[in-house]
Amino acid sequence: MITLDRFFTDPILRGPTIGCMLMGFACAFVGVLAFVRKRSLLGETLSHASYPGVIVGILLSVFFQKEEGLSFFILIGGSLSAFLGFWLVDLLERKERITSDGSLCLVLVLFFGVGVLLASIVQSSHPHLYRQIQSYLYGQAATMGDSHIFFYAFFAAFVSLVVTIFYKEILALSFNREYAQAAGILSPWLNFLLFFLIVLAVIIGIRSVGVILMSAMLIAPPLAARQFTDKLSTLFLLSGIFGMGSGFLGNYFSLLFSDLFSQTGAHLSFPTGPMIVVVSAFLAALSLLFAPKKGLIICYCRMALFRIITIQENLLKTSWHLSEKGKNSLSLDQIGENYAFSRITLRVFLAILQIKGWICIKNKKYHLQPLGIKRGGRIIRLHRLWELYLVNSLGVGVDCVHKSAEEMEHILTPELEKQLTILLDNPKEDPHAQPIPDSEGMVV
Repeated sequence: MITLDRFFTDPILRGPTIGCMLMGFACAFVGVLAFVRKRSLLGETLSHASYPGVIVGILLSVFFQKEEGLSFFILIGGSLSAFLGFWLVDLLERKERITSDGSLCLVLVLFFGVGVLLASIVQSSHPHLYRQIQSYLYGQAATMGDSHIFFYAFFAAFVSLVVTIFYKEILALSFNREYAQAAGILSPWLNFLLFFLIVLAVIIGIRSVGVILMSAMLIAPPLAARQFTDKLSTLFLLSGIFGMGSGFLGNYFSLLFSDLFSQTGAHLSFPTGPMIVVVSAFLAALSLLFAPKKGLIICYCRMALFRIITIQENLLKTSWHLSEKGKNSLSLDQIGENYAFSRITLRVFLAILQIKGWICIKNKKYHLQPLGIKRGGRIIRLHRLWELYLVNSLGVGVDCVHKSAEEMEHILTPELEKQLTILLDNPKEDPHAQPIPDSEGMVV
């Protein structure tokens, strides 16, 4: 039985779990810097651009017989290679006038191609190193120890400190470059600092999730967090939470699925690094679908609910119009003659109006209740107020206002109704000389 506390107390599981959580937090913070500046592909490019440097770092550690300093050589080699990739991207954009996405993709394939070529050469000359090189493609999070916890904790603290100190500058630089330039904030060193953090995150992060998957940890948490907020500070916070959650859940499901399949005799392995990325992408997908304000499914549900409410109000408005003509006892056919609904659908909607107390049924006839008269009259009032506003204030022709009023009557708020009433001097008739009901739905 896998208990959650094991991931924080077990000497074998503690390093990968806490280390990946801190890595996810720091990379998510850095990812926000790229995300808000619409440079998310930069993380993908720099992670692939670091691959040749990683291979060169491994070869140098062997050449100098300093295998105990392998991490240092990899860090230096990967950083130099990533900075070279960034310099080339900047050169292509400024000097050659190549578009951002074009230059990023060119550098990505160029450096990664060189890396694959070097790896193929190493496979022939140093076969014992090739497996170690390949591990940096997909990460080796499961081999992290307690020392990596302190390393990632320092990195996370450093990133958090930089973001906190330069928060105002980052805000201006990301959303109002003209103001930042006028205020002297748009300086080369700040741009360099932000890109330095991205490079540093890429180089440090490949230890856990690898070169190929690193960009996902820079993109997925900010993408998920963006669905819940429009505020930059909250975006940083939520991104960090999503990044930490991905780090923990990736470790948890990696161990859980590996144990489950080993019990069945399948002996399938679920590497920690790729599992972290899968979890991060899954959380981003859930956010895109179910976020309260921006989730795709939630938006479709709100649209469907609005259509249902619109149909109910239209049916109520039709009943109010008929009762205004003296037809207080309405049959199903009278109410539905202007609608293309089936009788079953029409009965369902009328049943909803009955539940709301807007209508009642007596002797198979439908009668408006006081609440229905008030609600229906208000819809008519909003319709006719909007028609009068279009004609009097905007100069729209009388024959052209009905369609717009049909749409606006369902979304005008009480505040707008009050403003329209004041603006039009509490009118009594619409442009068609029809009476405008009062706020209680009654015609005076």
